[in-house]
Amino acid sequence: MSLSLKKRFAAACALGAATVLGAAVPASAHVIVQPNSVPKNATDQTFAFRVPNEDDKNSTVKVEIDFPTDHPIPSVKVAPVPGWTDSIQTTKLATPIHTDDGDITDAVSQVVWTGGQITPGHFQDFTVDLGALPDGTDKVVFKALQTYSDGNVLRWIEEPQAGQPEPKNPAPVLKLTAATAGDSDAPAASAKADPALASTATAKASGSDSTARALGIAGIVVGVLGAVTGVVLGRRGRGTGADASA
Repeated sequence: MSLSLKKRFAAACALGAATVLGAAVPASAHVIVQPNSVPKNATDQTFAFRVPNEDDKNSTVKVEIDFPTDHPIPSVKVAPVPGWTDSIQTTKLATPIHTDDGDITDAVSQVVWTGGQITPGHFQDFTVDLGALPDGTDKVVFKALQTYSDGNVLRWIEEPQAGQPEPKNPAPVLKLTAATAGDSDAPAASAKADPALASTATAKASGSDSTARALGIAGIVVGVLGAVTGVVLGRRGRGTGADASA
């Protein structure tokens, strides 16, 4: 490849990479929650609010996640983030949540992180554990406020709508899917397998092993016989050649 072609190839690769990265940035440039989907009956789930820094010069210095009050979340635990201080705010519920352990009258209204920095070109995950997910809804819409060191505040509060283009400032949304059976159901089902079928399967496996072994031995025998035959024929050929030369 000539020097000119190499330069053109390198330029094309660089342009392609820049195009891919440029297309990828807008899709992940807002605050999101991960995972973004869990079953409705899930409990003690851990989630991370991923906060990217979109600014070229300023750092993110404050992150606020507002929790919904129409479908309240009773409790939350926050994982420590080095360099950041967290605080949990609660609110009194107009209608208490009834549980087997009694009524819950307060719910989480927001979690705020301050004191740290997310520098340009970086992101930070803020991890929380939600004790229980709300009933009567198929999604939880959080609202995120991201404050920069120059005082600018990005408000990720617009709820995405099905069939509509993504809004300019989408809010983090956690989807609640249909409740699923516990993982313990699968082992229980396999433990009830028919013993007769299990014995048949074992017998078939044993028969297959025996057949494979027999075929393997037969192959070895055929190989040995072939090698012996080759040696014998080789010797005869050399003997015939010697007689002819004499």
